[in-house]
Amino acid sequence: MATVLGSGEHRYRVVDDWARLPDGWDFRDVAAVAVDSKDRVYVFNRGTHPMIVFDREGNFLRAWGEGLFNRAHGLHIDADDNLYCTDDGDHTVRKLTPEGKVLLTIGVPDQPAPFLSGRPFNRCTHTALSPKGEIYVSDGYGNSCVHKYSPDGKHLMCWGTTGTDPGQFNIPHNVATDAEGWVYVADRENHRVQVFDGNGRYEAQWNNMHRPCALYCCGGAKQPTFIIGELGPGMPVNAHHTNLGPRLTITDAKGGVIARLGGEHGPGNEPGKFLSPHGLAVDSRGDIYVGEVSYTNWPNMQPGIPVPAKLRTLQKLEKLA
Repeated sequence: MATVLGSGEHRYRVVDDWARLPDGWDFRDVAAVAVDSKDRVYVFNRGTHPMIVFDREGNFLRAWGEGLFNRAHGLHIDADDNLYCTDDGDHTVRKLTPEGKVLLTIGVPDQPAPFLSGRPFNRCTHTALSPKGEIYVSDGYGNSCVHKYSPDGKHLMCWGTTGTDPGQFNIPHNVATDAEGWVYVADRENHRVQVFDGNGRYEAQWNNMHRPCALYCCGGAKQPTFIIGELGPGMPVNAHHTNLGPRLTITDAKGGVIARLGGEHGPGNEPGKFLSPHGLAVDSRGDIYVGEVSYTNWPNMQPGIPVPAKLRTLQKLEKLA
């Protein structure tokens, strides 16, 4: 019997073992997912083959990126199906064609900026594009800021510093934009999403979430909605607390919670449960693809428990009518 998550207009059937990998292949951790104009699904992962591409039924199409990436982290796709791959292991953002040809590199590979310097990049995490094609980069683990670039990669500005006040960050882990140009930043360890205008002016913040990690804007220009992947407890003291995730939360454009998927009773490796939702994408039919860094986060989520032989790192949630 299929697992169903959510209720009302937000019900999803879990498609177990959706992606059909070639024999002997493994994703390891799936850091990010993106869907192009033809509903092809790009899986940016930390296995031997960093970028693996499937059709919407889960059939393998191709793979590329071997020897190019250090540590997959973020993935965004533009209207022309170009990919923006954020590599927090070598501190770069690369723009590539769907076949893997590098068109633009922002940052110098393997040369991180000084810790908390505000200079690009120190373990950058994700990218998003403005309606004009400007590039926003959340930066990240070794910085506490957002950078803005021109479409051709010229650095325009930067905002943010470490802290808990409005406009400050404690691991800006993900960034998204909407059709009007507002910028949304998953301020992970401050347990909030912050909202800015296109030049970094603070507008609002959304609370009532636990370690927002993944962030995706969907629903169209008139009524955008957001899907947020929340990590579960990361400390032994609250490892078994309920209602903290990991889970997916769907919100309106003001951060009001519309639905929550999973997470009531903590992490799990079964279909429909989550371990560490790290990357999200939605296809033309409203199906959600969830990438998880389960192997990386297992020691934090399940301290003292050996890592199972196989963890789930990619799930498809099929939207029900």
